[in-house]
This record gives sequence, C-alpha cells and structure tokens, in this order.
Amino acid sequence: MGTDNVIFLEVIEWFDETGRELVHRIPEKGSGEIKLGAQLTVRESQAAVFFYQGRAYDSFGPGRHTLVTANLPILTKVLSLPWGFTSPLRAEVYLANLKVFTNLKWGTRDPVAFKDSQLGLVRLRAFGVFNIQIMQPVLFVNTLVGTQGIYTTEEIQEYLSQVIVSRFNDYLGEHLDTLMNLPGRYDDIAEGLKKRLREDLSCYGLGLTSLYINSITPPPEVQQAIDDKSRLSIFDDLNSLLKMKAAMAIEKASETEGSAGTGLGMGLGFMMPPMFADFMKRSEPAQEQFTCPDCQLPVSQDAKFCPSCGHQILVFHRCSQCGKNLPPQAKFCPRCGKPADQKPQAKKCSHCATENLPESVYCNQCGEKL
Repeated sequence: MGTDNVIFLEVIEWFDETGRELVHRIPEKGSGEIKLGAQLTVRESQAAVFFYQGRAYDSFGPGRHTLVTANLPILTKVLSLPWGFTSPLRAEVYLANLKVFTNLKWGTRDPVAFKDSQLGLVRLRAFGVFNIQIMQPVLFVNTLVGTQGIYTTEEIQEYLSQVIVSRFNDYLGEHLDTLMNLPGRYDDIAEGLKKRLREDLSCYGLGLTSLYINSITPPPEVQQAIDDKSRLSIFDDLNSLLKMKAAMAIEKASETEGSAGTGLGMGLGFMMPPMFADFMKRSEPAQEQFTCPDCQLPVSQDAKFCPSCGHQILVFHRCSQCGKNLPPQAKFCPRCGKPADQKPQAKKCSHCATENLPESVYCNQCGEKL
C-alpha cells in the first residue's frame, strides 16, 4: 500500500453528532498510522479499544491520553520493534458509545400464532420499544461490528426486534392461557420477557435496560368477540345484549339529522314495544304449578286429565266468581281473591272406592257406572 493511502493520526477523538452511533472506527476507511505521542481523548460516555492486525490489545477509559510506550504495554510487547518503537504504529481505534440508546422499536412484521384456551388459534400483532447499552465494548465489536467504520442503531434494531418477537411468542404461550386475562398484565409480561432477553443480548456485549409493550392486538373478529363477552358479563342473557344494541342504534339515529336518520329512528321505534312487552312478560312472577298425583309431572290448571299418563285430575274445583280451577286446600282464589266457600264433592265409586270428578258418569279407575 502506498503512502498516499496512509493517514497519520496525531489527535484521536470522536463526537456523536447523530446520537445513533454505537461504534465509530478511526480512521473510518483504510489504515491509519498512529504517531508516538498522539493525543487520544475519550469522553465519559465512551470507551476506546485498540485493534492491531484484527485483534484487540489495549483499551482506554474516559480522559485525555498521550500514546507512548508506557501507555501501550501490550502492543509494545507484541511488536518488539528493534528500533525501540520509534516508527508510527499502524492500528485502528474503535470508540464505543456507552450511553443508553432509547426508543428503539420492536414489533411483529407478520402475525404470530397464539393458542388461546377459549378462542382457539389466534394470530396476534405486538409492538413496543426497548433501550440498550453497550456493556462489553470488545465483545460487541468482535461479534457484531466487525470491520465496519460506523455501526448505528438502525443496523442492529431490525435484528434485535426479531429476537424480541421470537422470545415474546414463546413467553406468551407459557404464561398466558387466554386473551381474556391480558388486560392489566402488560407490565408483568414485559418484565418476564426482559429477563429472558438479557441472556440473549449478553452474548453480544449488550445490556437490555428497559422493554415496554405498547399493544398486543388480535384480529378484528377476535376483538369483537372479546367485547361482546365483556358486555354479556353485565347482562343475564343474549336478549338483554340485543336490546341494549337496539337502544344504542336508536340513540345514534336520533342524533342523525335529515330524513334518513328520522326514518331509521321511526323504524327502530316500532321494534321497541314488542321488546318491552317481552321484557315485562318475563318479569311477571311465575304462576303456581300443579302436578299429577300419579306420575308427578306438571299439569296445567285447567286440565282434567294428565297429558302424560292420562290420569283423571281430582284435586281441582272451580271458583264461582271467575271459573279458575282451585286446589282443594285453597281458601281464596289466586286470580280474583273470592273466598272458595263452595267446594263440589267428588263422586266415590261404590265398586272400587275411587274418587271421581263431580260430573263423572263412569269411574275413572274400574269403569263402573256411578
């Protein structure tokens, strides 16, 4: 290599004007001859590493350093120059930025599969931010930077995002059974995910200082199912939910100006009376139920024979005021409130002693004429 391509370095320092550079090499291209006695300035948020023939030998912390043989003991021993290290040193200096890099984005490029215990297989999208910091400059340069002159957050963000998404999918499957339990657990999931990712990033000399989950989004149809289930927990059944939606539609239609909105409101208005009638009907107290004395199955109050076994019903008599069938022990009619003073006597069969209705002509048990 000719001397025209060689850069003689006397002052070595670096300012990160973009705020996004992780590592900066001096010189950025080609090789550099570092003169004996050159000045190296390392800021508080930086660390300098000397590389010679592709290997890291010496490092410097914050401060101003004059590069002499006393300050480069390892390189001096390796070179063992016969002329007493009087010629320039051909090497590269990598300055690592040790500050915390914030607001790096991570997210799912394609939806990830999640097996929900209630909803089945669901495809989720997730997004968030994370912060990183270089913890071991030499390890970071050797594993990720290589011989690049400038290494920025844009070059590492996409790779780290893929790592986070992979771990996120595994962690969610292990610690969440259904999306119904997801609200309120973002912090717990983020903290557990951060602990697992720290081990992955430490292999590259990086530290994960923070990780946040902004959103975990299921498909629209799953979101609708979750919303409907949340509403159903407030109401007793599906009819109540449908009535609420109808009321919401009427309210929205009433706010719409113009004839179209008025027509919609009138149309929905005609639907409301039947809904309220059905609601009032369901709200009425249940009527008293009677059972057949033979098979014990329910029997209507007006029945004379059991619809299940055909047994003749003997336990009722009619109210003289409204004609309602009454049980023999009733003292007042439950419909009109009239005292049940007159109680017709049942006909007893002279052959088998079975009681029959007062108007019976033949015995319901043996067929004998009464």
